[in-house]
Amino acid sequence: MRIILIVDDDVQLCHMLAATIEQMGHRAVWAHSIHEGLAKAYEAMPDVVFLDVVLPDGNGLDAIQLLRRAPSTPEIILMTGKGDVDSAELATRRGAWSYIVKGASVMPIFNALSNVLDYQSEKLESECQMVGKDEGIIGESHQLRACVGHAAKAATSDATVLITGETGTGKELFARAIHNHSPRHLGNFVVVDCAALPDTLVESILFGHTKGAFTGADKVRDGLVKQADGGTLFLDEVGELPLSLQGPFLRVLQEHRFRPVGSDEEVESDFRLIVATNRDLDAMVRENLFRQDLLYRLRTFELHLPPLREREDDIERIVLYHVTRICERYGMLPKRLSPEFLEMLNLYAWPGNVRELVHAVERAIVATQQQETIFARHLSENIRVAVARQVTADRLTHKEAPYPDPTVTLSLKQVRDAAADAAEKDYLADLMNMTLGNIGQACSVSGLSRSRLYALLKKHEIPFQGFRP
Repeated sequence: MRIILIVDDDVQLCHMLAATIEQMGHRAVWAHSIHEGLAKAYEAMPDVVFLDVVLPDGNGLDAIQLLRRAPSTPEIILMTGKGDVDSAELATRRGAWSYIVKGASVMPIFNALSNVLDYQSEKLESECQMVGKDEGIIGESHQLRACVGHAAKAATSDATVLITGETGTGKELFARAIHNHSPRHLGNFVVVDCAALPDTLVESILFGHTKGAFTGADKVRDGLVKQADGGTLFLDEVGELPLSLQGPFLRVLQEHRFRPVGSDEEVESDFRLIVATNRDLDAMVRENLFRQDLLYRLRTFELHLPPLREREDDIERIVLYHVTRICERYGMLPKRLSPEFLEMLNLYAWPGNVRELVHAVERAIVATQQQETIFARHLSENIRVAVARQVTADRLTHKEAPYPDPTVTLSLKQVRDAAADAAEKDYLADLMNMTLGNIGQACSVSGLSRSRLYALLKKHEIPFQGFRP
């Protein structure tokens, strides 16, 4: 599923485009001004933006490059009610995918959308071949594949990379993948956990020291920056780098020269820098906790990793990969996964993201002992309690929700959504009856992944405890 952003002040056009986009199986979001559109571009991470030229707060032509700088680097399809050749040229020079004059037919708009989606799919496919499962990056969701594609681009350059994302989203995995597929792959990949650097030894650890530089310095020791010479220096949790050290490190980053503790001479290190953080560095700059000039240097190439809750379709793939790996490590035969186990994994919020999921799977495998199948009961009590509370709260909310007043006029989108939900529920009920509850066959017929099918069955309250995997 792709995300398409529509930036147009024509409400009727937004609804019409959104309806068609959703019929194509994609998600549509819209905004009615440039300011709102830029906010949505950073919030929704769109793949494509339909952008009107004439908007209440400015000219869409001036917003093309601003939108292209959003983290998802969307392609821009410019739309105008009255076109001219100069604007078409300017749109092309500023990076727009195409320039379309609105008319009676919507076919040019959707031909352009189909073309750009095909282009992005092929581009991602070629980029993703560079970075894959060797680094333990598992998943086929569009969000993850986009991140893998960006990592592949970063690997071709020597630019500094800033990787952001919540705890447990795989920032170090992506950093290693960038290093492994870069021209520096034969060099060292040196990890520095900035949160664990002791205040009294931080300079010595990073820059090294001479013999006798301080009590206990009984020999010359290279610092981590020197150890990364010819390779990659990875600063994990860079937001924890002491403020007093940020200035000196900025100079090291600019000059690739530094002075070990106790030395009168500078040494060189030809390293490539990748940093990661789960903190909001912009907010830290505003609070004078992080240097703005250092942030500018770190942000040469930025990669944001989505939380697991935004890529639910990847949960089953991640689980299957790690079940096989963990069983091999423990010398166990491969385990089967019960439907209720997968269902519970999909219902849990995973605040710790992939790292928490992998630990939960390992705990469940250990809990099975000699059993061949992993059941929901094998998950930790904390996970089962959280899911039970959430499911109960959802049911109570649904039960207590007031019936809509039939005298109130519903919007077209509300009517469309209600009809789509009803059709979806009927389809799923017929699907499960036709396949006699065989989950594998149902997935084959519908084209849905197991995790998505379970989620939809749960959403529409279609019983499936007795279905066969």
